[in-house]
Formats: sequence, C-alpha cells, structure tokens
Amino acid sequence: MDKKAMAEKAYERGFNGERDYRGCAQCAVAAIQDALDMRNDYIYKASSGLAGGAGECIDGICGGYSGGIMMMSAFFGRPRKKEATEEGRKEKYDSFRMAAALHDKYIEKYGTVICAEIHKKIFGRSFYLRDDEQKQAFRDSGAHEDDDKCCAAVGDGAKWATEMIIDEIEKSGLDLNNFDYLKHSEE
Repeated sequence: MDKKAMAEKAYERGFNGERDYRGCAQCAVAAIQDALDMRNDYIYKASSGLAGGAGECIDGICGGYSGGIMMMSAFFGRPRKKEATEEGRKEKYDSFRMAAALHDKYIEKYGTVICAEIHKKIFGRSFYLRDDEQKQAFRDSGAHEDDDKCCAAVGDGAKWATEMIIDEIEKSGLDLNNFDYLKHSEE
C-alpha cells in the first residue's frame, strides 16, 4: 500500500466532499472509503446525523473526527459476536487507542475536537448551524470555500484516519483484502 498516496487521496476527497456536498462526517467516511477502496454504504449512511457536531448543534465533536473514528472502528473495533471475549476486549481497546491518537492530532492542530471550538479557532467565532441566519453567515465566511476552514478539518480527519488504518493493517501483518467483508454498496 502506498500510504502517502492513499492519505493524500483521503484528504482531497474529504476536502472536496465537504466543499461540494456538505455533511462533514459523511464526507470523512466517504473519503476514507474511497482512498482504501473499501466502500460501505451502511457506514456512510450511519454517519449522516453527525454533521456539525451532531445534528448541526455544534456542541459535539467535529464530523471529520467522528467519521474518522467510525472508519477506524469498522476496521479494528470489537464485533458484537466477540463482546464477551478477551479478543473482543483487545479489539475494543485497539479502537480506543486509535480514536485517542486521532484526538491527539486534532488537539495538536486545532486545540480541540469540539465543532464550536474548531469554529472559533478557524473563524474567530462559532456559528449555531440550526439558525438559518448564522448558517448563512457560516457559509459567507468561507466555511466551504477557503483552504483553511471546515473542508480542511474534514480532509485532515480523513487523511489522519487513513494513515492510522494503514499503519494498523501493516502492524498486524494484514492487507486490505482481509477486510473485504466491510464492502457493501447499494449500487
């Protein structure tokens, strides 16, 4: 696997998805899936309500972060059939470790993982996205156009999660073919 190329593809797809379609968590999920050629429409759909800190309430975590966690956990999380086993416990903690590492990347760059606080970092203020006037002001301030606004936060999450997934696959002595069960497309 060419980690650098896949990570850059994830960044580009995350950035462009947020710019063109919106829905930060879904854009991060789709970007990671596209970069790894591991499309799963159920995971994509399940991430739909996580946009804008969940439900556009902005007091939850960034969609780029939550989408990244969803995809890392799809690869290395605990499956239900193992929930009461030692192997399942190990897999659960593997996903915790990966989520914490993604958290640390966001903290390093943005100082937070909270949507409203990321707004403050990149815009100088937060925007309550459930209010039509504030949502328009958010758009007018370049949220989906400028290279250093929300599209970048989504691209970053997709890139970092992709790098971590690839690292974990390689560390485990696996390859992407071991995860073909994740593929599910409604097309």
